[in-house]
Amino acid sequence: MGKRKISRTRTKTAGMSGTLALIAVVGTATAFGTGGHEDRSVEVHGGRVTVPVAGGRAVVDAASLAVRAQADDGRTWQLTAPAAGGGPGAAGRIAVRHDRATWRYPATGLTVTVAARDGRLEVTLHSGRAASVRWPVTGGEPATQELQIPRGEGIAVPVADRWWNSAAAGLAGSEAGMADGLTMPFWGTSLTGGHGSSYIAASDIGTTLRFVSAGGRLHTEAEHRFSPRESTSDYTVAFALTDGSPVAAARDYRAWLQQHGGITGLREKIARNPEVGRLVGAFHAYTWGQARGPEGIRRLRALGIDRMWIGYDADGSPMGGEAVRLARKAGYLVGPYDSWANAQDPATADTPVSKWPAPVWPDGCVHAADGTSVTGFGGRGCYVSSEALRRAEPRGHYLADRTKEMTANGATSYFLDVDAAGELFTDHSPTHPMTMAQDRRNRLRRMGWLSGDRGLVLGSESAGSWANRVVSFSHGSGTPVDDRLWKLERDRPTWGGYAPAGAPGVFFKPVRLPADVARAMYDPRYRVPLYQTVLHDAVISTERWELSWSKLPDLSRTRALLAMLYNVPLNLVLDRAELDAHGRRIAALQQYFEPLHRVAATRPMTDFRRLTPDHLVQRTTFGDGDLTVTANFSAVPHGGLPSGCVDASVRGGPARRLCPAGL
Repeated sequence: MGKRKISRTRTKTAGMSGTLALIAVVGTATAFGTGGHEDRSVEVHGGRVTVPVAGGRAVVDAASLAVRAQADDGRTWQLTAPAAGGGPGAAGRIAVRHDRATWRYPATGLTVTVAARDGRLEVTLHSGRAASVRWPVTGGEPATQELQIPRGEGIAVPVADRWWNSAAAGLAGSEAGMADGLTMPFWGTSLTGGHGSSYIAASDIGTTLRFVSAGGRLHTEAEHRFSPRESTSDYTVAFALTDGSPVAAARDYRAWLQQHGGITGLREKIARNPEVGRLVGAFHAYTWGQARGPEGIRRLRALGIDRMWIGYDADGSPMGGEAVRLARKAGYLVGPYDSWANAQDPATADTPVSKWPAPVWPDGCVHAADGTSVTGFGGRGCYVSSEALRRAEPRGHYLADRTKEMTANGATSYFLDVDAAGELFTDHSPTHPMTMAQDRRNRLRRMGWLSGDRGLVLGSESAGSWANRVVSFSHGSGTPVDDRLWKLERDRPTWGGYAPAGAPGVFFKPVRLPADVARAMYDPRYRVPLYQTVLHDAVISTERWELSWSKLPDLSRTRALLAMLYNVPLNLVLDRAELDAHGRRIAALQQYFEPLHRVAATRPMTDFRRLTPDHLVQRTTFGDGDLTVTANFSAVPHGGLPSGCVDASVRGGPARRLCPAGL
């Protein structure tokens, strides 16, 4: 913990000439009812293919892959512009088979299949050779007002906003990997008049989303790289017509995940392992110094905190057995930090979790195409190949032995850094070759072993939606990280370093974010609960550990309000001084949060609304009205709710109010 920071946004080279893009357009029960059209047949009229979707139809231009939506109420709009970087060329004969149509582009060797699937238009593009496509190109419709992006928890960007189109916002000109730059592989748009679009990149590996400003307006361009070597020869995108809600695309993606068997709820996880239930109502905290020992546990109990997830860094001073016993008696979960992603020479490793016996070091390193080892994070050691560890485990028991050692103190939880964050590798080693898809499967298998066979309450960093079935909590998925944060964190005099040992400045030194970074990450006007809409009842999500609640004191009230509005715990760092200074505030927040989380933790977020034109008063609903929360981020009262306060109502009962003072 603290040794690993991942930017989930990468820079990639531009597409090849003759780029192509592919599309899938979807209508969803979220916006237009509960089913698709009775007549699901695909029709062809000249070079245009009409596909029935929920709420209307999608018309695909085979010559350019432009797609238009035709809603049942007569509204039409562009779902995607033609492929960027040049069209795919002349299309061959279009073959129709009831719910699908297929054609080929002889000049590029690409094959396109469009189909009606679960009320969506699903398009798959196939290439048998290495190539790239830039498509779909979305948000260019003049009626588009807003773009929703699952960066961390989620942001909503007004496409014509001058600041968001400027360099100051840090978005225009950047791009994010759909597998490792965003927490979930979808995005959405809202149009005027109660319409919108949802885009799901079902083929997330090898796909990026670029944010482009043109003419003072933002739009997106997806790019996919076909690679037989990487098993990314098929590129599938699904489009839906939505009601334009800021969370409509997230609702559509949740439905898509459920249709593909991809969500395991907390109720099921608790039924399998009752220890998971200790997460309900708990704040999360990494502990240091005496706060890691029995004294710290007693202090928390004396403050009246009866639910807490307590973690500790791999700094050579793990929590002792007596402290773990007291924590468990108090109702807390205890979990060590570990990482299976880095290996260093055991003689010089700067952290215990990077020490692996031979032959893991150095033979288990990920190898680049030129045969060299891929240098690990921060220029230290190498990245460890999950395939190398998989092959070695039956003989060496490296992971089993590591886990046994890390939980010998009685810990029943585990934080496995990076595994669920989506940074996947191709390994060119001749002894343990691996594609990125294989890397993901390996990570899922070993996380499933930890949470299943070992019965540990598992968490990971910024868990992508693909990992929701094997993790119960995620540290970092709540933070919509601006890439400039990484540069700031490397500025040790400003951000703090790893000294003193008992209270490292990197975690405890208060910092004020630059105004533009703070605006991009925490301005409530641009925040939207996409992750919670999809996974609230499956994964308990917090902010990043190095962005603890007290790390950014000037934002502490806003962050507390966001946590209560989204029904998610705060992530803390604690030592004796922190408990002395802020213990009572922390306890008050946790005691307000706990009964609300007990009601809603295992229920989906079913609604999110902005109640004022400036978007500064917001409301969330969980389950069938089980919990309703209203937060006022503005400077003036609204409907009796004071500025800087939150009201929560359980099943329509009287509101409970919290007005956090901040730090």
